[in-house]
Amino acid sequence: MSQADTTKRNVLFLCTHNSARSILAEAILNEIGSERFVAFSAGSQPSGRPNPYALELLASRGIDTSGLHSKSWDVFAQPGAPVIDFIFTVCDNAAGEACPIWPGHPAKAHWGVPDPSQATGSPDDIRKAFVQAYLQLRTRIEFLVDLPLDKLDPAAAHGELQQMGDALRAKGQ
Repeated sequence: MSQADTTKRNVLFLCTHNSARSILAEAILNEIGSERFVAFSAGSQPSGRPNPYALELLASRGIDTSGLHSKSWDVFAQPGAPVIDFIFTVCDNAAGEACPIWPGHPAKAHWGVPDPSQATGSPDDIRKAFVQAYLQLRTRIEFLVDLPLDKLDPAAAHGELQQMGDALRAKGQ
């Protein structure tokens, strides 16, 4: 087995405030893909703490939230940071922002998901928005986890991951 077949891939999920969608994505991938991936999340303007509804939802699904915190994406552009293989923006704002120069030239794709933290109404309405975002992210992440090892080469995977995100978004997933 080659090294490429045994190396865990580092994945960074980006969102402007790193409080909801990117936090959900990090937790989901670390839960269901930990044999092949290590997930991180960050934001261009981190809020300083994860959204309480995001933490509540993850905990209700038995997903550990103890290591989740809101942080700047600059952490991952510094010397000594994990070399990232894949970067997914999960909000439209982060997709359009000027990003740092990432060491290692990771594959990038945009998996836009509506911001559940912008939901209005009762607490139950807001929880429903978080569940919808969670389910959309989980569907995409399950696809990533199920990719054959040869598709996990960042250079080869970029186009396929972007197309998959676009197709699922068009279907509302």
